[in-house]
Amino acid sequence: MVRGHDEPDNALSMARANEPSDAASLAGLPDQPIGITADRPSPGDGRTRDEASPDALSGDAATAEKSPSIADPPPAIPYLTSEQTPDLMRVIPNDDRPYWVAWNRVRGIGPVRFKRLLDHFGDAASAWVASPTELRGMGFDARTLEDIVRQRQQIDPRTEMRRLDHLAVAALILSDEEYPQLLREITAPPPVLYVRGILAPQDARAIAIVGTRGMTTYGRQVTERLSRDLATQGMTIISGLARGIDGVAHAAALAAGGRTIAVLGCGVDLVYPPEHAQLAARIVRQGAIVSDYGVGMPPEAGNFPARNRIISGLALATVIAEAPRESGALLTADFAIDQGRDVMAVPGSIFSKASAGCHNRIQEGALLVQSAEDIINALNMHLLPEQMDMRELMPLDPAEQRLLEMLALDARHIDDLCRDSSLPIATVSSALAMLELKGLARNLGGMLYARV
Repeated sequence: MVRGHDEPDNALSMARANEPSDAASLAGLPDQPIGITADRPSPGDGRTRDEASPDALSGDAATAEKSPSIADPPPAIPYLTSEQTPDLMRVIPNDDRPYWVAWNRVRGIGPVRFKRLLDHFGDAASAWVASPTELRGMGFDARTLEDIVRQRQQIDPRTEMRRLDHLAVAALILSDEEYPQLLREITAPPPVLYVRGILAPQDARAIAIVGTRGMTTYGRQVTERLSRDLATQGMTIISGLARGIDGVAHAAALAAGGRTIAVLGCGVDLVYPPEHAQLAARIVRQGAIVSDYGVGMPPEAGNFPARNRIISGLALATVIAEAPRESGALLTADFAIDQGRDVMAVPGSIFSKASAGCHNRIQEGALLVQSAEDIINALNMHLLPEQMDMRELMPLDPAEQRLLEMLALDARHIDDLCRDSSLPIATVSSALAMLELKGLARNLGGMLYARV
């Protein structure tokens, strides 16, 4: 049984509980975030984002059977008052944004159903005011339709935005330029990504470091060294702010003067586990805390596996620093594989159960990692300065742009690219070579190519 890598010891339900909503006025709103003391659904009242459809968990399906419900986890706590928060991340104004945020609060509407709504109505605002009859035409069953109509009456989009402003939280939507490109490329990316802190362009050079909560001294040493050395070379460290390996990875990146991003299984105005409150406050000032859960959402049981796919989705590669066979860090690695990203693992003693999960993944093909240089070389990151210069000096021409759009994270043969693009083989070969030089595509051998 695989668990999310910072959840309580019992395995977690995949049901994703709905965050509380409140359309009341925000006049006199206290520093304590809304939703902390509000009644919240039990894990048994949870949901997947698309009501147990095959697309639940945004297409990374088959983990639902792995996680029975558990009792309430320890409480999350606020870690910054409104006076302590840094400047809000700035994004280009978008009149449709409040309605994306509102739909994100609606139980039963996840990435798949939300995309169907956008495709049908054209924008989130039109979908929000659609009549029950129009929504019924989308194929919603009677119970789901009733739930949607009821929840729309309880959620005010403008109030949701004022709440975010009060808490210094930005809501990035998929159409924003600032939305992380790596995350945009995964199957059914979260429509809304809540951000406290700042996402920077250099965060495209990100490595996820994950592992067990019950780390050994060796695991701590490994994580500190990898995170520090990667951060000093300009890599952003992604992890889940869990006890153990996650917390050490974040702290080491900060100590090295680097950037780090924490992905939470609750709202970004809260921190779980609570003892990481000071660490969370530091991360906000030297990186960002992100989540696809609305503010005030507590760390419900099923949130963590869904959170893990965002950790891997934000990163070029996922590194397992230390993990036993049943560690939820292995679930993050599974998501990375599904997303076409590299998985790497640090070996330990053959006598150490704490490294058994790492050894298993190395046997299955994960890259054995002994240093940050192993990671950088495997990803050709040592070529990054030259690649960035190439991109600036020689912007993508039409053929390169077309092929880049066609390249999936799965391998494609050059003959398929020629056929689907209707471009001559010479043009395709030349364009692919330039994409390689710019670090945007890679040759996998056998005339197979993938997008980086």
